[in-house]
Amino acid sequence: MFKLGVVIVSTRPGRAGLPIGEWFLEQARAHGQFELDRVDLKEVNLPLLDEPKHPRLGQYQHEHTKAWSARVKAADAFVFVTPEYNYSAPPSLLNALDFLSAEWAYKPAAFVSYGGISGGTRSVQMAKLALTTLKMMPLPEAVTLPFYAQHLGEDGVFRPGEKAAGSVAPMLAELLRWTGALAPLRA
Repeated sequence: MFKLGVVIVSTRPGRAGLPIGEWFLEQARAHGQFELDRVDLKEVNLPLLDEPKHPRLGQYQHEHTKAWSARVKAADAFVFVTPEYNYSAPPSLLNALDFLSAEWAYKPAAFVSYGGISGGTRSVQMAKLALTTLKMMPLPEAVTLPFYAQHLGEDGVFRPGEKAAGSVAPMLAELLRWTGALAPLRA
């Protein structure tokens, strides 16, 4: 079974990314085709890129980078649960990507994005540029959550409509296909 890293990108207090990420993880468990690794960038707590040598060399000095490298290397694919900040990808996502290089290569990635009217799609478009530079394969299939706040209950639980929930299985099915197809390149 392939290992899927589900990366909760937002690190800010009161973030919606955590309940949205938990909702997605529940959907992915029900899908049952991946071993899941819940990766919360707030818990990973990477500083602003602080490695003295370029990541492509893989000569990491800091324990937080070595641990991040091992976690990313262990995954076969990723889903990034991301908001949109100022028509852009969150700095926490770009920083997490920039810390490493070869560990990301030949791994497919999909997105669960959330925001206002755009549902976070501008964040996804920006992130895809960075992913392709790291030799990742970003998928067009996605879960897009416009006006996400309407689906956050007072109890803090995210409950989207059927349309959002219905987009999860097709995205995961396509992610599974690409994960298998890219496996020889990761070997």
